[in-house]
Amino acid sequence: MRPTILLTGKTGQLGSELHRLLPRLGNVLSPDRSDLDLRDPEKIRRVMRDAKPQLVVNAAAYTAVDAAETDEVGALAVNAQAPEVLALEAKKLDALLVHFSTDYVFDGSKTSSYLESDVPNPLNAYGRTKLAGEEAIRNSGADHLIFRTSWVYATHGRNFLLSILRLATEREELKVVANQTGAPACAFDLAEATTRILAGANSQFVLAEVSGTYHMTAAGETTWHEFAIAILEEARRAPQTLSWLASATNGRPIIARRVLPISSEEFHSPTRRPAYSVLSNARLKQAFDVTLPDWRTQLQRCFSPERTPLNPSAVLSSH
Repeated sequence: MRPTILLTGKTGQLGSELHRLLPRLGNVLSPDRSDLDLRDPEKIRRVMRDAKPQLVVNAAAYTAVDAAETDEVGALAVNAQAPEVLALEAKKLDALLVHFSTDYVFDGSKTSSYLESDVPNPLNAYGRTKLAGEEAIRNSGADHLIFRTSWVYATHGRNFLLSILRLATEREELKVVANQTGAPACAFDLAEATTRILAGANSQFVLAEVSGTYHMTAAGETTWHEFAIAILEEARRAPQTLSWLASATNGRPIIARRVLPISSEEFHSPTRRPAYSVLSNARLKQAFDVTLPDWRTQLQRCFSPERTPLNPSAVLSSH
């Protein structure tokens, strides 16, 4: 019997990729925001009780990092209170909850990759609300997989990749922060990794026995400045027939010739961000035998015209 999967955030960067892949594992219910408003706890309870899912995948989040500084209550509702209700209802149904968190739960004071055992200390409202969501899930007693990721981007939505491409058609000179280090992760690869893990349940491992928090992001590390340079290099090599690239640039040529490094202080952001937020994926590899490509490979795959959705048999036979 195919399990019922409840997916939230189906129109988001990660949610849309999961919406494409998860039907290979079960019957997916993906309510629109009007049917499942994560700011409405009673509506969440009603949807959960009506659907009775065996698996809940929460890909929805308040991700406007700067806006959260002046709307922490709103961010808390979506990033902490909603996951708590999902977890409590999942516990009653004996369902598994998959939830995505962030590298911004850390303060960036380390100079080596963060482990799951490192103590969080978020610098900003977004990080605080995501950490509160993690803690609520852990305290619920529900079986759960919390995947912390970082610097997420996709070929749609609002993200660094698309911003750089747009700005590169408007300006000959770009200035990008060079003193923040992390690992950019493509939503496509995160969705693939998540699906592989869930596909291995009961054959490779029992999900209840691996319940916990895991880091899931690209291998390697870079700065926003280096990432921007790489984006423009890939864009210049990419075929102009790529529909998403044509949309991102509005069909205009890239005119940027220089990408200058600046400090985070010069950028004048209202939000403090960690200077170093690279996450170690070692625990993910050990538990699930899943390894994500390095950040540059993930970026190159975005620009590849051969990139196609994962073959269903490849996913289901990965373990």
